[in-house]
Amino acid sequence: MIIFVRHGQTEINREGRLQGRLDPALTDLGRSQARRAAAGLAGSGATRVFTSPLMRAADTAREIAAVLGVEVETDDRLLELDYGDWDGRKFADVSPGEWAQWRGDVSFAPPGGESLESVTRRIGEFCGEQLGDERCVVAVSHVSPIKAAVIWALGCGTEATWRMHLDVASVTRVGRRGDGPPYLAGYNDTCHLA
Repeated sequence: MIIFVRHGQTEINREGRLQGRLDPALTDLGRSQARRAAAGLAGSGATRVFTSPLMRAADTAREIAAVLGVEVETDDRLLELDYGDWDGRKFADVSPGEWAQWRGDVSFAPPGGESLESVTRRIGEFCGEQLGDERCVVAVSHVSPIKAAVIWALGCGTEATWRMHLDVASVTRVGRRGDGPPYLAGYNDTCHLA
């Protein structure tokens, strides 16, 4: 089982901006969310904690690792989608034509950025590697890679990304039984934040 955790809130996502490879710290609320996510995973049985190298994910991962009594391991495959020139832009500042182009073509990449297709491929590699046995791991990441893990588990098209919403500090679980296909065990769980 892979327990994916989206990092806690940052000022940039609170403001409704695209936050790809920008590296802001968690807000006070984001740190609280990270602590609550960690407490919620205390009995998970996870034996490893992986994280994106970005500070917002790494800080969330450290909270979880401390509760589980394990070290944090960095994996670049968990990085957020690279929005390139769009990084830091408000969602409202992306023109309707640009959104249409992006939503209509999974190989489209923002100028200087990365495509959804690319994110899905790298996360598929991570999931395939980590679901090779019966252990449970935590992977702290970002909205696009976690949605890509869901797409990988369900075997659906990458365009399904646009039909999902994922909250900050939410938990999503992906598993596999033996040699069978992967499956989605839970999505966007925020009960630990209540």
